[in-house]
Amino acid sequence: MAENTLEKNTVGTVNGSEKKRRLSNRKKSRIQEFLFVLPALILLAVFTYYPIAKLFQISLTDWNLLRPEWTFVGLKNWKWLFNGSGAKYLWNSLEVTFLYSLGEIFATLVGGILFALLFKRMTRSFSAMRAIIFVPKYVAMSSCAVVFLWILNTDHGVLNYLLKLIGIAPVDWLNQESTALISVLMTTCWRVVGYGMMIYLSAMMGISPQYYEAAALDGASSTKQFFKITLPLLSPTTLFLLVTTFLSSMKVFQSVDILTSGGPARSTEVFVYLIYRYAMVDFRMDRAATSAVFFFIILLIGTICTMKFSQNKVNYDS
Repeated sequence: MAENTLEKNTVGTVNGSEKKRRLSNRKKSRIQEFLFVLPALILLAVFTYYPIAKLFQISLTDWNLLRPEWTFVGLKNWKWLFNGSGAKYLWNSLEVTFLYSLGEIFATLVGGILFALLFKRMTRSFSAMRAIIFVPKYVAMSSCAVVFLWILNTDHGVLNYLLKLIGIAPVDWLNQESTALISVLMTTCWRVVGYGMMIYLSAMMGISPQYYEAAALDGASSTKQFFKITLPLLSPTTLFLLVTTFLSSMKVFQSVDILTSGGPARSTEVFVYLIYRYAMVDFRMDRAATSAVFFFIILLIGTICTMKFSQNKVNYDS
């Protein structure tokens, strides 16, 4: 009896020491993992979170670059942005940015998937055609904009020359409110549609052919296979392109700056160009900071809503 009790105490002591050793090792492992992540956290804090906090601080000041001093004014700039003279420019730039984003998202998603279906064959000739469509993605946006300045020129542009050949009067693409934003979107679509095509094409190659074989045995047509198999299984890719394209389109600047400079009559003044105008033309860093913080909040809310909405809409079973 005494031997059994002694044996139980010995086992309990061993188990207790083993448990303490495991807890100690787990704690050391967590500390090591944190130390490995710490440099990345420091970089994020210095180059991301601190500038955002500093931007918000500037939005609460009266800072004009033409004057060396600035003073704290509280929410004055925010009131000016929403209820003052800045409101009309704010809502105009939001509308223009939203329309531009819709155009770029449509070109990337719809154009990308159509070109992916068209050039799906893995032959040399189709590979060459895919390369031709994808190459503009490697061209800098500033260079693309300069090329389209020549293409869209009213008097000597290639596009108006082609329109003349078919009997259509030349169009002043960049200097009319009705066509200026469309002209900027032409530049963007030419550059991004190939990227959407390659992303969709790589995703299509990952879909098992057994799905299509089973659907064909059941008598499903090619159209029904596309809508019932291809599109649902491409939903993760569509979500990825939707989020990345939305974020990049909201931040458009170079093409607008080179092609139209926000004109005519602010018809192409996207939000980033509005911030640029406040900071570098009007020299009002306080108003630029206020607009930038508000723009950051819009992007954050938009991304969160997109991710929340997609949780029950995206199929990851391919």
